[in-house]
Amino acid sequence: MPETAVAHRDPAVLMGFDFGTRLIGVAVGNTVTGTASALCSVPAAGRQQRFDAIARLLGQWRPARLVVGLPLSRDEGAEQPRSLQARRFANQLHGRFGLPVALVDERYTSRAAQDSGARDIDAESARLILEQYLRDPAA
Repeated sequence: MPETAVAHRDPAVLMGFDFGTRLIGVAVGNTVTGTASALCSVPAAGRQQRFDAIARLLGQWRPARLVVGLPLSRDEGAEQPRSLQARRFANQLHGRFGLPVALVDERYTSRAAQDSGARDIDAESARLILEQYLRDPAA
């Protein structure tokens, strides 16, 4: 059985992640409003601590789907070494929590988050990734 046994998921709520090797940005979004908000960053080090923190957030927000940013090369959009890490993280989320996980091209989200002056660049990147998904779930 998946780690979180949240019986009632909110079908309108999504949670987005910007995977990094130091920090993982987290955001929450709503399919009804089409908006997302940056939540926080979770330390990436320590696998159990990372997933414990994510489990607490999932229990609090009860999302029906997760969205993970997929780093692609800027020029041709090809996968790169970090793409494999993000895919592995997405697979771990699915395996641990039993929720569907979508991958979204995250090119330029970190730059946009930095340019916005956000206090938490990783969480803001996760918000941008999630808003991208909300605009076009099929992309």
